Amino acid sequence: MSKLKVAVIGVGHLGKEHARVFTGLPSVELVGVVDVQRKQAEKIAQRYNTQWYDNYRDVIGKVSAVSIAVPTKSHYAIAKDFLTHGVHVLVEKPMTGTISEAKELINLSKEKGLVLQAGYIERFNPVIVAMRKLSTNPRFIECHRLSPFTFRSADIGVVLDLMIHDIDIILNMTGSKVKKVDAIGVNVIGDKEDIANARIQFQNGCVANITASRVSVQPMRKVRLFSEDSYISIDYQKKEALIYKKSPKLTLSALNISEMDISTIADLKSYVFGDLLKVEYIKMDYYEPLKKELESFVTCILEGREPEVSGEEGLKAIEVANDILREIEKNLAQSRAQCKED
Repeated sequence: MSKLKVAVIGVGHLGKEHARVFTGLPSVELVGVVDVQRKQAEKIAQRYNTQWYDNYRDVIGKVSAVSIAVPTKSHYAIAKDFLTHGVHVLVEKPMTGTISEAKELINLSKEKGLVLQAGYIERFNPVIVAMRKLSTNPRFIECHRLSPFTFRSADIGVVLDLMIHDIDIILNMTGSKVKKVDAIGVNVIGDKEDIANARIQFQNGCVANITASRVSVQPMRKVRLFSEDSYISIDYQKKEALIYKKSPKLTLSALNISEMDISTIADLKSYVFGDLLKVEYIKMDYYEPLKKELESFVTCILEGREPEVSGEEGLKAIEVANDILREIEKNLAQSRAQCKED
């Protein structure tokens, strides 16, 4: 069977890793890498024994699929060009900068019968994959995604840069439409928000609280999910997840604390965490999420499957991100107006 001819568009911090992974996939031929920085393109092409280009249009007609890892402002134009020419596309998050652009790419991919996959790598994180196998009905979700400023993705703020990962995960977990969004954000270094917090209420009653920062000293990537019978704690950095599940006997009436001898209450904590509240590590496989993501993209093309993260799901995350950005701007405008009054 002939190999799928692929190119990587943009081989900076993330794109060069796409090139590395594609080189190792047996069903793929890495035809070339593209970057407007000629020296970077040459270096990565030499590393992976392929051809380099400084204009993405030079690979049109030579490939059947591309992954796009350029700045967000260029996602739409490049993705549209490849889809128009019959090329399957994986485009890194956020899929586009606007809702209308995302809708146009989705319609074009359907018209051409092509795979359009949004690049949300956390969907392929072994922690998330393992957690999704559990029967959970979260009522409250809390996310923290904090990192130092990297000077990458400067064309977008922290909502589209970092928070959107958690927006996508939460939308996938809840499976419910958004009812209300409240948000606040602050510019610290650039002209876009560098710290943001959003509270999202869903129609099914679930509430999510998301905090993202790209000006933090210490990195943090954690998710906590609370449901009626369990609590799940996920730490992306440690690649571990814990689940706390209660026994039906764990109620104040069943414990009947008022009738307990005061001397036994000191032992209550060990009793609760021993017999009434089970704490377990969630079992998971360990693998590189990016490899799984790109393998899935290739498999969808070769076998005619729908992508794990479709263009429609990429659009949903952008829509919620835009709602958050509108709330941030509204709150900033109110704050400025108040300052003028004072």
